[in-house]
Amino acid sequence: MNRYHFIAIGGSAMHSLAIALKNNGHEITGSDDAIFDPSLSQLKQAGICPEVMGWFPEKIKDRLDGVVLGMHAKKDNPELLKAQAMGLPIFSYPEFIAHYAKNKTRVVIAGSHGKTSISAMVLHVLNYHQISVDYMIGAQLEGFDNSVFLSEENDFIVLEGDEYLSSPIDPRPKFHHYQPQIALVSGIAWDHVNVFKTEADYNQQFERFIDSITAGGVLVYNEEDKRLSQMVADTQNTIRKESYSILEHSISEGTTFLETDEGPLPLEVFGRHNLSNMAGAKWLCQLMSVDEDDFYQAIGSFRGASKRLELLAQSHSSYLFKDFAHAPSKVKATTEAVKAQFSDFKITACLELHTYSSLDPSFIINYKDSLEKADLPIVFFDPEALKIKNRTPIIPQEIIEAFGRADLLVFTDPKELHDYLLAQVYDHTVLLMMSSGNYGALDWEALKVKFT
Repeated sequence: MNRYHFIAIGGSAMHSLAIALKNNGHEITGSDDAIFDPSLSQLKQAGICPEVMGWFPEKIKDRLDGVVLGMHAKKDNPELLKAQAMGLPIFSYPEFIAHYAKNKTRVVIAGSHGKTSISAMVLHVLNYHQISVDYMIGAQLEGFDNSVFLSEENDFIVLEGDEYLSSPIDPRPKFHHYQPQIALVSGIAWDHVNVFKTEADYNQQFERFIDSITAGGVLVYNEEDKRLSQMVADTQNTIRKESYSILEHSISEGTTFLETDEGPLPLEVFGRHNLSNMAGAKWLCQLMSVDEDDFYQAIGSFRGASKRLELLAQSHSSYLFKDFAHAPSKVKATTEAVKAQFSDFKITACLELHTYSSLDPSFIINYKDSLEKADLPIVFFDPEALKIKNRTPIIPQEIIEAFGRADLLVFTDPKELHDYLLAQVYDHTVLLMMSSGNYGALDWEALKVKFT
């Protein structure tokens, strides 16, 4: 048994790692200044939720085998300062995972979009066939108790490779730590502009990731991304390269069918991005000894990762979807997917600008044509979020011009948006809500009623 202390234990990845280690018999303590659900409930259930919120240097003791530092903490955190003064081992969570998995076959799934969905597909297929692997992903999955699972005996570990920074004292992107034997990159589209100030700087992180793949390893990549394909061609790393593209399919009466040797296979998910992600997941599963027929047998029951094109409600003539899409490429892909699947329906697409990137006036121009397939495009942003993130004020006309839609509706008041959405008649309509935020505390239950 080892003893670990988590600084900022309430983070989405941090709390899952803490629970996984607790489940493995290790002694876990932690601190945070605020913890919200679902982290709060899950930490309480695991018996490792801090009794009092705040930072307590007295929790840092000589007997600790390591301290895990979350991104939410600051460089002057009193617990961190004490751990540094005592010379204790300090890990960011990707550092800890890399250390833990050094003797395992590391399968890392990276990309500006699709990495959570591809990870979820791979784990769904493996779970379906009762193949046990370790994993760390960015969403809660159906059929899995926790988004992190660690064991002593499993040979493989599946890791979602995030390009964001590791910790307040480690500015390296998380996926630079893992040095995979098997890697996948789904595509590259500039994001996280608060950290990567230029597109070239952002792209360079993926070049370094590709170069970090273990010599003799395998890189699976999306050949439809020309920038990525050029990166793969240019790398001097001695690795095997395998490309993929969208799987052959058809759409009939609102259902997408995958073309297989055994005939059309109906899917629970839809959209070009899902079919592209599925092609990548198929490659990874085959590299982990799951043959094509077994992959198809399992993937038909895959219903998507949490918050990815999640069907919240439906009636005989209307659908309400919620999606995590927020970056321009994700918004465009998700809107196009819904329009292709429901070609005869009116598509109302409501996007919240919530992230640092999306609230940057110089970045918003990247959203041009991202809502092109929406019949009624809506954008919401909260001016208070701009103040909190120290962003320059934005006027609605800037948003309209950036998106290239003169008919774009722009809301800046949460109540006005809520009232508008609840006043609409959703007949033969799909309402697509896209955000990594919550639209100023939208009443989802009231909105669901409109679709029943």
